[in-house]
Amino acid sequence: MKAHQIKVGCCGFAAAQKKYFELFEVIEIQQTFYQLPDINTAEKWRNGAPPDFEFTMKAWQLITHVPSSPTYRRLRERIDPGKRDRYGGFRPTPEVMDAWKRTAAFAKTLGARIIVFQCPASFRPLEQNIKNMERFFSKIDREGFTFAWEPRGDWREDLIRRLCEELDLIHCVDSFKNEPIFGAVDYFRLHGAADYIYTYTDKELESLRKKLKAKPTYVMFNNNTMKEDALRFLKISARR
Repeated sequence: MKAHQIKVGCCGFAAAQKKYFELFEVIEIQQTFYQLPDINTAEKWRNGAPPDFEFTMKAWQLITHVPSSPTYRRLRERIDPGKRDRYGGFRPTPEVMDAWKRTAAFAKTLGARIIVFQCPASFRPLEQNIKNMERFFSKIDREGFTFAWEPRGDWREDLIRRLCEELDLIHCVDSFKNEPIFGAVDYFRLHGAADYIYTYTDKELESLRKKLKAKPTYVMFNNNTMKEDALRFLKISARR
């Protein structure tokens, strides 16, 4: 694989923004999952980054997660108690569609081409969940975005492949735990071997380098030493 096909970065600013822009060429914005920032923030980040710097971002949790998820503790907007069953799980509701429209507007302003839809383990391969996914991704205006789907839990490989093919999704995985099943682009989110508190060894990073295929690949670190691990992996991948 040519070096320019590999983009390495962190899930969130792992350094001051100016310094981060000097160290890396891509970042995955995490804040957009918990609470969409003001649109002016997207303008500020885009204008402060180099012209060739790439932003990716996570979709707002109101699309993928139900309000009982502990991640909603970081949601600043109030959810009407009487409408809690209208959020998450790609439900065909005005609330989910509004959350998508606001997510898309932020991504467009940010200049992000890839949006990551991370699902909780509680989002299982049930018939209703599958129908909701099919309806959501078939209905929304993609506006030129590439969608990466990170399922968790017990999803069969054949079902993942079918949904990704039919709905034009990239199968997003932690490459130390699963193999990507579908996509012209590989998008890896590395969460740590057991949990977030983890530092990858040189041996592990070298094994990751050997796994990379001859296609555009994003390697995004999401562990507590993500900056250091990402910088080490950049050096390792540059030796190819």
